[in-house]
Amino acid sequence: MAFALSEMQLTSTAFAAGGRIPKKHTGEDMDVSPALAWSGAPEGTRSFAIICHDPDAPLVAEGAYGYTHWVLYNIPASVTDLAEGDQRFTQGSRGNGQPGYMGPMPPPGHGTHRYYFWVLAMSSEPTLPEDLTIAGLLEEVEPTLLGMNRLVGEYSRG
Repeated sequence: MAFALSEMQLTSTAFAAGGRIPKKHTGEDMDVSPALAWSGAPEGTRSFAIICHDPDAPLVAEGAYGYTHWVLYNIPASVTDLAEGDQRFTQGSRGNGQPGYMGPMPPPGHGTHRYYFWVLAMSSEPTLPEDLTIAGLLEEVEPTLLGMNRLVGEYSRG
């Protein structure tokens, strides 16, 4: 399956679609991941992955653009939500090579950035290797991808 939006829905109790991401979920404050929930997974889903990406970051490297704030995967199909600050599952490498969540924090004076939180549903078991980057994750899951969708929030430094 190609990377295309599906009927799945991704929501957060922290912010509405297109809304401002609260400061506590950013690098300017507590830097804790927001609660997320998803529904409408395609039939045959056996695992999920979550990505947070800032396409507005002024970075281009190794064929990629923007900045990856979170790569989380090996989430079993029985899980359909993450609590705020959830540390379960496999934390991949974000844009600085470190694991875990790193909240929004656009460069000073750079204006408002959009942050895409993605949920991906796969037909494969949650057994991917550790330390995957966004590119590595997408390469691994592409053959088993059943569906995906996003929740977009915005943030600018105060």
